[in-house]
Amino acid sequence: MKRVGKRYRAKRADDHYDVIVIGSGIGGLANAALLSRLGRRVCVLEQHYTAGGFTHTYERNGYEWDVGVHYIGEVHKPYSPLRRIFDVISDGQLEWAQMDAVYDRIIIGDKRYDFCAGREAFKRGLKQQFPEEADAIDAYVDLVVRVAGSMRKFFTGQALSPGLNWLYRLVRDQRVPPECTMTVRQVLEGLTANQELIGVLTGQWGDYGMPPAEATFLMHASVAKHYFDGGCYPVGGSWKMADTIVPVIRAGGGEVFTYAEVESIVVEQGRARGVRMADGKVIRADAIVSNAGARNTFEKLLPEAERLRHGYPDKLKTVRPSASHICLYAGFKGTAESLGLPRTNLWIYPSARHEENLARFEADQSAPLPLVYVSFPSAKDPDWPKQYPDKSTVEVISLGPYEWFEQWRDSTWNQRGEDYEAFKAGLSERLLEVLFQHMPQLRDALDYHELSTPLSTEWFNFYDRGEIYGLDHDPDRFRQRWLHPITPVKGLFLTGQDVVTAGVGGALMGGVLTTGAMLGLQQRKLWQLLKTWTPPQAAA
Repeated sequence: MKRVGKRYRAKRADDHYDVIVIGSGIGGLANAALLSRLGRRVCVLEQHYTAGGFTHTYERNGYEWDVGVHYIGEVHKPYSPLRRIFDVISDGQLEWAQMDAVYDRIIIGDKRYDFCAGREAFKRGLKQQFPEEADAIDAYVDLVVRVAGSMRKFFTGQALSPGLNWLYRLVRDQRVPPECTMTVRQVLEGLTANQELIGVLTGQWGDYGMPPAEATFLMHASVAKHYFDGGCYPVGGSWKMADTIVPVIRAGGGEVFTYAEVESIVVEQGRARGVRMADGKVIRADAIVSNAGARNTFEKLLPEAERLRHGYPDKLKTVRPSASHICLYAGFKGTAESLGLPRTNLWIYPSARHEENLARFEADQSAPLPLVYVSFPSAKDPDWPKQYPDKSTVEVISLGPYEWFEQWRDSTWNQRGEDYEAFKAGLSERLLEVLFQHMPQLRDALDYHELSTPLSTEWFNFYDRGEIYGLDHDPDRFRQRWLHPITPVKGLFLTGQDVVTAGVGGALMGGVLTTGAMLGLQQRKLWQLLKTWTPPQAAA
């Protein structure tokens, strides 16, 4: 089994570190690795059995699946900001494999629409199917590029002090396009009245978990632009992210502990001084960084007196948890080639009206699944055949409202009873039938499958509504000034997807901006590191 990190024992952890990071998702790991490169000794505490958060993989019955990384854009370009950050925090050891030229296939009813790598190819493909909408397609791509390109200006305040951020917010709206904080549907209906085209252009809404009438266009544009040049997958699987980053943290004198449950943040005289572990040990540090999400940090980890003093009960009412999901992990006999598995994701919808699809499903479990996403990780990873010859994996994902599973929330993982297992079995069959409808050759090759639910996410990731994207990405979320890396508790910082946006890239940038905010007037050292770092082989 591929596990990253050192198993926590009280005697294995020192009594003091320069920085403690709670949670080993990509935002926390990025923050820890960058601080390590800048001379800090960092301790990362992860409650799960392996480091990586949603970037880890797990094995069962001779198969392996990723739990959250399905594709990443722009990292095939050596000098893209995202690739540069990954190279710095992994010491250049993390490699990437490109997917097919068609990275996403949007299937609506019996029609399919391909998203092709390259902006011109992307536009050309859509114009072939919507010739009367050529101007709208051009305008859409231009707007996506413009809005996504404004993200640096939009989030600049996250690397500033709260006071400077407050001042920056006064002028920010004049520096970014107004579409940034409009909903996706508002923006697209200003470009076209063609609802089928709008349904296609928003066919990746599962990447941020909100339908177009609710999601902010900034989030949509960042996802769409992110993949315009195609998608990539980590060579060796998504677990290689943590596997290549942890050595950088250790090289700085730090450590990444697993099975390390933090009970609370220790606050003394208004300053975060350390953490209290579930076993009672107190580990102290000059700074505490929470990568556990805003809700976990300010509802559970922060002492009640501090929560009340800084008004967090009211602040948390201004945001809400993101969507929860179900995921079918399936294993098949045969290679990706023999089974005809593409390096293309499938997005399957019953109709182009995503909001209506979702409303019907939430009201009636028997209604058509509003969204089904299919990924073929074993086809995307060129190293897969070396580790798992003559085997393949598929993941089939849909929405799973937490309320459907809430009656079992107090039960233990893997011991939730016959009713729960029967409910899961029914959902599994529905997902399999959707898969077989589009990939009929897989039916006879199925060897193993199991289903995760929002309760699985709650159990392993400590998100109490089973959410996968932290906080929802509606316009109100991006108006909250308190969602900032620097908290009002001195010495306590927030990082990860709640600082910028969801997704690997968003959480990674959260780690970078938190590092900058922590450095304050010295953050020039961070930007210099990202600019001048050279790979070990190039430096030799």
